[in-house]
Amino acid sequence: MKYSFVLLASAALAAPAVNHHHHNERREVVTVVQYVDGQGNVLSTNAPGYTTTVSPTSSAAASSTSSAAAASGSSSSSSSSSSSSSSDISGDLSAFSNPSSEFQDGTIKCSDFPSGQGVVDLSWVGFGGWASIMDMDGNTASSCQDGYYCSYACQAGMSKTQWPSEQPSDGRSVGGLYCKDGYLYRSNTDNNYLCEWGVDSAYAVNNKNSEIAMCRTDYPGSENMVVPTLVGAGSSQPVSVVDEDSYYSWKGMKTSSQYYVNNAGVSVEDGCIWGTDGSGVGNWAPVVLGAGYTDGLTYLSIIPNPNNKDTPNFNVKIEATDGSSVNGECYYENGSYSGSGSDGCTVTVTSGSANFVFY
Repeated sequence: MKYSFVLLASAALAAPAVNHHHHNERREVVTVVQYVDGQGNVLSTNAPGYTTTVSPTSSAAASSTSSAAAASGSSSSSSSSSSSSSSDISGDLSAFSNPSSEFQDGTIKCSDFPSGQGVVDLSWVGFGGWASIMDMDGNTASSCQDGYYCSYACQAGMSKTQWPSEQPSDGRSVGGLYCKDGYLYRSNTDNNYLCEWGVDSAYAVNNKNSEIAMCRTDYPGSENMVVPTLVGAGSSQPVSVVDEDSYYSWKGMKTSSQYYVNNAGVSVEDGCIWGTDGSGVGNWAPVVLGAGYTDGLTYLSIIPNPNNKDTPNFNVKIEATDGSSVNGECYYENGSYSGSGSDGCTVTVTSGSANFVFY
């Protein structure tokens, strides 16, 4: 069966706020991804709460995260600090080894970041290691405090497990641990661990001579692209292929993973941020990758970013691993996508796994 990739752009869709100063602002353009079969039946939809591309409504949206990064002193990190941060974000678990220690509610202070067991510290974001800090009313904070949900990042290939079942009705989302009486509590008590592995069906392989920072959106949460997967030169990392049938859903619609891919050589400190107009990093990165799993199939996409029409300093293709089966062809080479050449492309992994290969 043939599957297709559809981008739906609409200014009418309400999307969550993307900055931590003006939480009532909305994006001008929301791009929604749908996977459809040959008869036009929708198989999976990326909800507005989990968008692939965005346009900020003001410069404040672009400056908020970068100012936080500047405050933490990491916006122009040296090679030594980059190496240290790379070690921190790699996590403490080997690939697809499950966490062993359950999170204990009410034992860790909100002022302490609970790194380990897959949880990684985002020091450059400027929130004490957290990805974002929000409450149900859309208010934000720079430190984890009572009444707020403190969202966190997991190492490459993993996703956070914590978000409240009750979500704001206006399209925003909140996620993370809940701070109450000065201590951290799970917001999803159905899961005793803070991070979980996705489906083992996709990897990023870097054949370039420089590292590549892939920046996943913090969702449910701020949607800032601060969750890092750093793929070193000549190495590979697992991609988080979210099981859409059991993971967070937005008004009943399935969601999966989105990564903003910076040019090769851009560090996670400089690239996994909310970027500024024309910066070429963060939400202005040239390419977006999508990954999700539903009904026994993995869908992988390479998607253009309308915010940035510049050709990146890499090519990328999706190819099956040995012994695996992939339906379709998808690559971005010398500024053109396979197929139409401009709209992006998607493949279906029907068995085994596939690689996003950068070259």
